[in-house]
Amino acid sequence: VQLQASGGGLVQAGGSLRLSCAASGRTFSMYTMGWFRQAPGKERDFVSAISRSGGLTYYADSVKGRFTISRDNAKNTVYLQMNSLKPEDTAVYYCAADSRRFSDYVRGLESDYWGQGTQVTVSS
Repeated sequence: VQLQASGGGLVQAGGSLRLSCAASGRTFSMYTMGWFRQAPGKERDFVSAISRSGGLTYYADSVKGRFTISRDNAKNTVYLQMNSLKPEDTAVYYCAADSRRFSDYVRGLESDYWGQGTQVTVSS
């Protein structure tokens, strides 16, 4: 599967952005999806994951209550709604897909496929 992330940009602290990740292929609903981010000089960190059906979600503590992951299997797209953004949310955001079921995926967070990143910059 090929993944294309979009929706990044420059926003002031407290603002919102919605990231999208469009997937190619007809088997999108068979993949657990995740969002990760990498700030300059830091390792890539997990942000959120969603199960194949969309019924289960998981968030990093740093974004819980501010970010919402969702998916539309009919559109082969996963979203990340980011509210109350903080300067520390500044990073390149990546979407990922994995063939494992949600419960296995969130144990290790390793992903089969990665999209190109989209830059999110939050100014103070």
